[in-house]
Amino acid sequence: FVFKLTAAKQQDHFFQAAYLEERDAWVRDIKKAIHCIDGGQRFARKSTRKSIRLPETINLSALYLSMKDPEKGIKELKLEKDKKVFNHCFTGTSVIDWLVSSNSIRNRREGLMLASSLLSEGYLHPAGDTSKAAAEGLSDTPFLDLSDAYYYFPDSGFFCEGNSSDDDVVLKEEFRGIVVKQGCLLKQ
Repeated sequence: FVFKLTAAKQQDHFFQAAYLEERDAWVRDIKKAIHCIDGGQRFARKSTRKSIRLPETINLSALYLSMKDPEKGIKELKLEKDKKVFNHCFTGTSVIDWLVSSNSIRNRREGLMLASSLLSEGYLHPAGDTSKAAAEGLSDTPFLDLSDAYYYFPDSGFFCEGNSSDDDVVLKEEFRGIVVKQGCLLKQ
């Protein structure tokens, strides 16, 4: 899933995607950007046009700590889906509901943007196929306001029962403890 981009100065840049659809999405966006720039237009991806900039006053780290508060935060549950049991997780809808009730946002759309920021910064992780697919760019937003999209805190002790996938076994062990810093590249 590698493709090469040759710049005007004859510099070659190689990009590798995780899967075929992601590679094709990158190629499509790059071609669209080239077409827009050649035509003198401004290029913006669909998700970028719909985005809401987070105010500077929002502190994601402090918000994360509030969400994890045992008394007033988001309740971690044992949820079942497709014959799998997800321990120490919560739904996308419960995150948005909590953000609304804590007056962190004005509406659910702002909640999606704030939750997407929490997800991209590593304060939330997707659990289950629905939320993982959205986080990988297969949806309009990386975070889903759905009752069947599951998420968890990185230091919650999350694990999935009833699944023989090696990835979930690794997740069970890998995400115990506290994430000090996590980074990622975002496609813009």
